[in-house]
Amino acid sequence: MYNFDTIVDRTNTYSIKWDRDELPEGCRDAISMWIADMDFACSPDIVKAIQTRAEHPIYGYTKRSEKYYQSFIDWMRHRNGWSIKKDWILFSPGVVPALNLAVLAYTHPGDKIIIQPPVYNPFSDAVLNNSRQLVENPLIIRDGRYTMNFEDLERKIDAQTKLLILCSPHNPVGRVWARDELSKLIDICSSRNVLIISDEIHSDIILGTEVHRCTASMSDRAAAITITLTAPNKTFNLAGLQIANIVIPNSELRKAFMQQTTNIGLNLTNTFGMVAQEVAYTKGEPWLEELLLYLKENYATLKSFIETHIPSLKVFPLEGTYLPWLDCRGLGLSDSELHDLFLKKAKLWLDDGIMFGTGGSGFMRINIACPRSVLIKALEQLENSIMTNT
Repeated sequence: MYNFDTIVDRTNTYSIKWDRDELPEGCRDAISMWIADMDFACSPDIVKAIQTRAEHPIYGYTKRSEKYYQSFIDWMRHRNGWSIKKDWILFSPGVVPALNLAVLAYTHPGDKIIIQPPVYNPFSDAVLNNSRQLVENPLIIRDGRYTMNFEDLERKIDAQTKLLILCSPHNPVGRVWARDELSKLIDICSSRNVLIISDEIHSDIILGTEVHRCTASMSDRAAAITITLTAPNKTFNLAGLQIANIVIPNSELRKAFMQQTTNIGLNLTNTFGMVAQEVAYTKGEPWLEELLLYLKENYATLKSFIETHIPSLKVFPLEGTYLPWLDCRGLGLSDSELHDLFLKKAKLWLDDGIMFGTGGSGFMRINIACPRSVLIKALEQLENSIMTNT
């Protein structure tokens, strides 16, 4: 029903992803496969709803409607099996602002915050830019798959440790955490009085067999210590509409977060973001289901091509997100050489693994949320560049 093969020209739309002017000359024809937004047209229902609202010629201060809340509540129950209440839901213009608000709400300068690298780089920024101490609990590779290092985690928690920032599903390693992994994490954090900030923005992009479980939904104990960050942005390609939902069952934690939003003045909603979310969560599921099938086929295409034509690379299992994690260590290149190979020779603009911190050296993150013809062209360019580089 939906054509994800269509190439949509995003030039002259102020797209961060496709604004290649910042690239060195000679690289500005690179295929953009870095930042996490999709090159697919949004659901026609969303486009139509925004157009209809835009026809009203006044775009003044906007409050969040009952449909806004109810659409999200129904979506979370239907897609994630989590029954949430309206008063648990707070607004943020995005997950990254919410992450920083949470750091301000629940910690003081000098407090320790744990992250699990290699991980989405705004996590470490939120810690260091707010004068907190960064503690790393790096993921480990076991049997070709990333997992949490619980022994290391328990050793690193002390009286100064106040928060752990969880990426679920994990970006960039593509893990969807299993029930026993989440349960173990909750047990450790709850027993040691550590709050969990659970970034679940990719929770609807599940490509493997593991089911996404909202951290806070695991138990009453989990709900008491978890602040859930989520949004329709990754699911429906709405990042430019600046809207996110923060779910906090614990009333005291909720009050603290609300105080920070009040202090900074982040209480007003984006008019078109609100409209888009309502329609996405009430009419967008058929579009999403077709998207997931297309992404699965794109991942299969990527994996098969690399195994057949570029065996020196390895693709980690992609259980969630549309951002496969490429192990390029077999090429024997430094990170700067790897960057040049992809950008200057293959003409591909990816995210360098080192931007995700510890454990990222020798890796690249690729965005496969694009028409398959674009993906295949990119892979062919990569194959040719590696053949001429060896």
